[in-house]
Amino acid sequence: MDTKTTLSFCNLLVKDNILIAEINEGVILNKELCDKIIYFSTVAFNTEPFVYITNRIHSYSVDPIIYEDVSKIENLVGFAVVSKTLSARNAEIESLFLNKPLEIFRDLNKAKKWAKKILKQ
Repeated sequence: MDTKTTLSFCNLLVKDNILIAEINEGVILNKELCDKIIYFSTVAFNTEPFVYITNRIHSYSVDPIIYEDVSKIENLVGFAVVSKTLSARNAEIESLFLNKPLEIFRDLNKAKKWAKKILKQ
């Protein structure tokens, strides 16, 4: 079953142990906002393994300090960035702060396939 949730700064979709986030245009994704996504993932998945996919259809900024908290999510088994713009280059830098498997994709369907593969391992 798909679960869709809208927060003030993003849309979240849960399907098959995958959390897909679409952050709104112009947002600065800081610790406070990240904590809201982390809380949502705790409620949605409890202790079940999941993969987070950020579908970067809008331009927004990420405070790299958030990856310290994201790395502590025990049941987060993978992190994917989907971007068709230069923000994919930013994701390469962000990956230096994340202690989880991270892949960058240009296509959401390819990211979902990767997520399903990671979840099977």
